[in-house]
Amino acid sequence: MRKPSRSLAAAVLSAAVLGAAAPSAYAALEHRTAPRAAPAPYIETHLLFGTARPDGGPAVSDKEFQDFVDQSVTPRFPAGLTVTQALGQYRDRHGMIERERSYEIYLLYPSGDAASADGRIEEIRALYNARFHQESVARVDEHARVEF
Repeated sequence: MRKPSRSLAAAVLSAAVLGAAAPSAYAALEHRTAPRAAPAPYIETHLLFGTARPDGGPAVSDKEFQDFVDQSVTPRFPAGLTVTQALGQYRDRHGMIERERSYEIYLLYPSGDAASADGRIEEIRALYNARFHQESVARVDEHARVEF
């Protein structure tokens, strides 16, 4: 009787190992392809902050803005937010086009929290206007479907 070749033995061993590992591989695949829960309804609020001061004073600095975020925004939205820098323009109350460095803050919160979030957002807008002598902070609210 002839001895099985090494390649045949290796093939049999490989099949045994793969056969033993298959259940866990399929379980991992099923977990990865399992349907996800539907995204939750959220509100996405964008706040647009200009940095030029109407009185001609120095623009709001990066440090001043970060201090404002730390002191006035984060305590009201501790779950998180996003800040981006931008260049913006708008027509002021005198009809002049103002171009300025600006910031945009993105806030996401569950739709069910919209009533309580509204008051906190309006506080943020009023605080910025008063602290940096601004005419306004623009606000945009949109419905969003969000999952984390």
